[in-house]
Amino acid sequence: MSHNPRNSSPDRRSVLRGTVAASAALALPALGAAPALALSGRPRAAWGVQTGDVTASSGLVWVRSDRPARMIVETSATDSFRRAHRHHGPLIGSGTDFTGTTSLRGLPAGEQVHYRVTLADPDDPRRTGEPVYGTFRTAPAKRREGVRFLWSGDIAGQGWGINPDIGGYRAYEEMRRLDPDFFLCSGDTVYADGVIQPSVTLPDGRIWRNITTEEKSKVAQTLADFRGNFRYNLLDENVRRFNSQVPTVVQWDDHEVRNNWYPGQILDDPRYTEKNVDLLAERSMRAFSEYFPISTLPAGGGEGRVHRVVRYGPLLDVFVLDMRSYRNANSPGRQADDTQGILGAEQLAWLKRELSRSRAVWKVIASDMPLGLVVPDGAANFEAVAQGDPGVPLGRELQIAELLRFIKHRRITGTLWLTADVHYTSAQHYAPERAAFKDFAPFWEFVSGPLAAGGFPANALDATFGPERVFVRAPERANVSPMESPQHFGEVDIDGGSGELTVRLRAEGGTVLFSKVLQPGRVAQ
Repeated sequence: MSHNPRNSSPDRRSVLRGTVAASAALALPALGAAPALALSGRPRAAWGVQTGDVTASSGLVWVRSDRPARMIVETSATDSFRRAHRHHGPLIGSGTDFTGTTSLRGLPAGEQVHYRVTLADPDDPRRTGEPVYGTFRTAPAKRREGVRFLWSGDIAGQGWGINPDIGGYRAYEEMRRLDPDFFLCSGDTVYADGVIQPSVTLPDGRIWRNITTEEKSKVAQTLADFRGNFRYNLLDENVRRFNSQVPTVVQWDDHEVRNNWYPGQILDDPRYTEKNVDLLAERSMRAFSEYFPISTLPAGGGEGRVHRVVRYGPLLDVFVLDMRSYRNANSPGRQADDTQGILGAEQLAWLKRELSRSRAVWKVIASDMPLGLVVPDGAANFEAVAQGDPGVPLGRELQIAELLRFIKHRRITGTLWLTADVHYTSAQHYAPERAAFKDFAPFWEFVSGPLAAGGFPANALDATFGPERVFVRAPERANVSPMESPQHFGEVDIDGGSGELTVRLRAEGGTVLFSKVLQPGRVAQ
């Protein structure tokens, strides 16, 4: 299946040579430095720009200043910025860690949008910093234009941070060169519980060297700690360059707070003086909202949520789940009645309602955890949906069974599940003839990751929903460094003419490990 010809237009290439490169070339402040509050000088946006939740007519633009500033965004059809349209953004200050997000409305569908962000002195609008440039493409209004996006997750995990000796987070540059319409980040965007040491000795004697910061030298507990964790990945030039070109749809999972956390948990971990996970999660969510542009989550706290639908034209709706904030406690998962499950009753009702309303050809369910892969939490408890019992649904499986039954009986077509979390890449096909629970239509689940973290062996499968592992690529031992094993990301390519959807599981270095073509308009595949 060929890629969309619009993605290699001369205008797009000129952006990559010009404005995006200018954005990425900005020098960063000292590592871990707080914004300068000096009255002299002009505001600087040294952490780059990023866009999020882009649709056919709207999008969000993000920036971080080094001091109080007014955010101004200009958009144009060309990189010359003739006849630019100005969008007045917020006043940026310490309340959001000097980050700001501006909402863009009334954008043209299926068009390349060039933008530049200028920061102005709030007391003297004539005093402005150097503009920072970026570009993105809005979702198409017509089906024939097609859609292509990437997904992965798990960034800066297991002590493997930004290593300048290997060029930092190299997978981001590889993804940027593929020039997708957007990137779905499937959770574990940071490892707030993962310390980054200056160096690590590998099994073969080689030395892995990390860029380090004060906030990454300990587990995150304070709001400042969490903010520093989200800021850490922006030290990487590959990430900043990627962000200035590719919009992101982002979700969270456990490591934004702590490994395998659940609401109401009280920690028994000597590294933490704050034992209340709910308080840690509240601080993390505030920092998360400040460092990612998310349409349903206003920066700086307050009412908001991670789960949402991002509608990307006639071909695609992305249903972003939050399997962390509403779950019940991790347990052996053998209860015969479980209405809270892993989504919570309200989110499950929302998902069923939005799936039934969707008119998109394809409905991607962006899950921050896999369905049929057994993910343990200690010796007796389980972290994801599956709990290793191959029989009828129990525990959190009951909620997933209810959802799968709903999809079948409502004849909702074109669903597939994408996830990361387990630090390897695989393809699972689920079918009732192999399952203990049979009242559902067959579907696919694709796993990809990590993007910049340790690799792990493949997890066992739970037979309740009849998964068959069609493909897997995983290390044979735990926590294999990115110097020893390639990182992984996935690609989804929806052809505008036929409506066919192709999934490619990719390894860093340009290798396509596995490919699968799915046909549109079917309840089952």
